[in-house]
Amino acid sequence: MNKKVIAIVGTYRRGHIIDSAVDTLLDAASTGGAQTEKVLLLDKNIEFCKNCRCCTQQAGNQRGECVQDDDMQQILDKIDTADTVVLACPVNFFSVTAIMKRFIERLLVYIYWPWGKAIPKIRQKQKNKKAVLVTASGCPEYLGRFLFPAVFKVLKGAADCLGARVVKKIYIGAIAMEQNQSLPDKYKKQLTNAGKILSS
Repeated sequence: MNKKVIAIVGTYRRGHIIDSAVDTLLDAASTGGAQTEKVLLLDKNIEFCKNCRCCTQQAGNQRGECVQDDDMQQILDKIDTADTVVLACPVNFFSVTAIMKRFIERLLVYIYWPWGKAIPKIRQKQKNKKAVLVTASGCPEYLGRFLFPAVFKVLKGAADCLGARVVKKIYIGAIAMEQNQSLPDKYKKQLTNAGKILSS
């Protein structure tokens, strides 16, 4: 059966570095036989988490029910049936973008935290999915990984909630020299190789 790969993209700039990076990765995965889909959070109606914790009360491995009526349930349905999730967004003010953070906060449905319990627990203990994390910034790669560790930490936390183990982290550096900079070739190779792995 063909592998299913879904990419969640938290960039504000269509057709630029992060968007192009995800396209490169998904094209390689598709060429290898995988079924792929890209979700641009910019195009989706995702409400803020209310912190009501209604979704955390029911026991079990299945995600909880959110009180919000928006596009999030449809997105999570697709993620739940995927073999791999790609989480991609640029560095914004030392961390992930606001739209990616809004998406991640809604992953509370994968947490079991009933009233009376001090410590929340991730519902899905087994990590049956793969995750690829992609980010980018104006800093050179070696410096960006040192200065902005929060980005990969937050994205990995999201992957954990989704029951996915991180198999690849791609940091695209030094991409702020031009207004409409193209994706550097060395990163295209990394992304293509990652896509090929995900389709096998």
